Amino acid sequence: MSEEQNKGNYGADQIQALEGMEHVRMRPSMYIGDVGVRGLHHLVYEVVDNSIDEALAGHCDNITVTINKDNSITTEDDGRGIPVGLHKKEGVSALEVVMTKIGAGGKFDKDTYKVSGGLHGVGVSCVNALSTHLMATVRRDGKIFQQEYNIGKPLYDVKVVGESQETGTEVTFQPDASIFDYTEYNYDTLAARMRELAFLNKGITITLTDKRNVDENGKMHSVSFHSEGGLREFASFLDRNREALIADVIYFEGEREGIPVEVALTYNTSYTENIQAYVNNINTHEGGTHLSGFRRGLTNTLKKYATDSGMLAKEKIEIDGDDFREGLTAVVSVKVAEPQFEGQTKTKLGNREVTAPVSQAVSEMLSAYLEEHPTEARLIVEKVILAARARHAARKAREMVQRKNVLTGSGLPGKLADCSEKDPAACEIYFVEGDSAGGTAKQGRDRHFQAILPLRGKILNVEKAMQYKIFENEEIKNIYTALGVRIGTEDDSKALNLEKLRYHKIIIMCDADVDGSHIETLILTFFFRYMKELIEHGYIYIATPPLYQVKKGTKSEYAWNEDMRDRLIQELKGGGSESSVNVQRYKGLGEMNAEQLWETTMNPESRTLRQVTIENAAECDQIFSMLMGDDVPPRREFIERNAKYAKIDA
Repeated sequence: MSEEQNKGNYGADQIQALEGMEHVRMRPSMYIGDVGVRGLHHLVYEVVDNSIDEALAGHCDNITVTINKDNSITTEDDGRGIPVGLHKKEGVSALEVVMTKIGAGGKFDKDTYKVSGGLHGVGVSCVNALSTHLMATVRRDGKIFQQEYNIGKPLYDVKVVGESQETGTEVTFQPDASIFDYTEYNYDTLAARMRELAFLNKGITITLTDKRNVDENGKMHSVSFHSEGGLREFASFLDRNREALIADVIYFEGEREGIPVEVALTYNTSYTENIQAYVNNINTHEGGTHLSGFRRGLTNTLKKYATDSGMLAKEKIEIDGDDFREGLTAVVSVKVAEPQFEGQTKTKLGNREVTAPVSQAVSEMLSAYLEEHPTEARLIVEKVILAARARHAARKAREMVQRKNVLTGSGLPGKLADCSEKDPAACEIYFVEGDSAGGTAKQGRDRHFQAILPLRGKILNVEKAMQYKIFENEEIKNIYTALGVRIGTEDDSKALNLEKLRYHKIIIMCDADVDGSHIETLILTFFFRYMKELIEHGYIYIATPPLYQVKKGTKSEYAWNEDMRDRLIQELKGGGSESSVNVQRYKGLGEMNAEQLWETTMNPESRTLRQVTIENAAECDQIFSMLMGDDVPPRREFIERNAKYAKIDA
């Protein structure tokens, strides 16, 4: 059969059976989420999770994570060490099986590990497949064992390289630059996760060291995380930039119906709810059955107390479940032997048997606290009543926002320049600072799929405002009506309803100056607090207009940073002087004409968009409340600490 005929033939020979490791390399996103920054850091979490599982089983107290100078990672623990004996079925060392077989490990045997943090059971073998080099060193049985791998394949059999009375596992790996878009580890991202793990697993010490960052005394940047108070300390940490309503953190730890439950909650004077829910150390962004249990337990207990105390007798407004969660900061952590995850990002717990134990635990904990602390209980109930009144006012304001659709026919804000395309997946909307830039953007856009909404001045700082004030704000009303979103879904009356969302790309386009950055932050604060679902679905982007135009004669190029500007000057001057090259600094979008704006910032072929994502919900919440809240000292400290990185135009 000729080659041509063979090409068109679809038979048994055309079916590819990919081995586990090959499949990981071909479809890495299936295993680690993506091949961007998040996936890169996920590799570290997979290895650390193994050590955490050892700690949960009671065999490990210390974990160290080191970022090496070449951006490889070393993790080490003082657990039992991965077994190295001969695996009967596979005929090779158990260490080699764990490192090279997808889905191999002790997590599937209920007697070895009661619970484990690994989400998909792929673990360290996945890390091995996506690394150009990995070295595993195991200390156990009085010896030190070692094996190295190249792209997941062992370079030699497990060998003894020394003796040691200590036990533990050490793994060093180098992520594969041909797979990942980016191979430089971010210290702050890793630190945030290590801190989180220390809070969630009290008693463990986790140390993070960055060998790339050495001070003038030759000391490496290093930090240790250790928590004896667990979630109690975590809730205090989350609330450290807010004004406390009650001095205590209400705390429960115990087992209900065979499920370990740990809950901590406190109240502050803000208007936002901040609940972090974890299953086996995994942050379940989309909630699930454990969160439903928490909400039910909280609402029922507080409502019963408020009714019995007679504080609700004079109130004409019906108290809702949401009212009990305003100003609430809580952390819920459950350990489940066989978690079932669902939802878009596989971070929503589906185990029905978890709801009742969590609800019961919260109810017991809260009832005891309210009985013993009548003053604090009164403050909480008063806060709830205030929240109910504000919700009532907010609902009226919200209804006005949503009724606009009926009253004005199309319901779209007057300043919105809409696009002709009706498919939301193909449409994008630009939020532009001011009418002047809005006018230029309207002229420069592709009106087939690009809509423009000019925003007047700085929008309201929602971090400091009561809810009804937010919905009364004209610019915020325009954002709701332009996007076509509503408030309230079947599951949650506060959640954003995206059924009628009109654009799947929402792009914030502001001037490249201090004011522009401030407006950007105000809009992002609003999205994070009231439209978080848009960020979670990956719909929010930030446009990056160029900072400079470098011109000589008829030749013109754009630069997005100083290095690029200097390089273009050198290229364009040729044999002449630098003064022969004209450099224009763009402070605002209004300084560009429509054609330039299209070419640099709006044309999908040539523009650069930065997608907004939430890597760590607890960290995000803390940063927004610190930057945009009422408490000045933490913000001042942040500015002083980061001022050295700021580039300010003189």
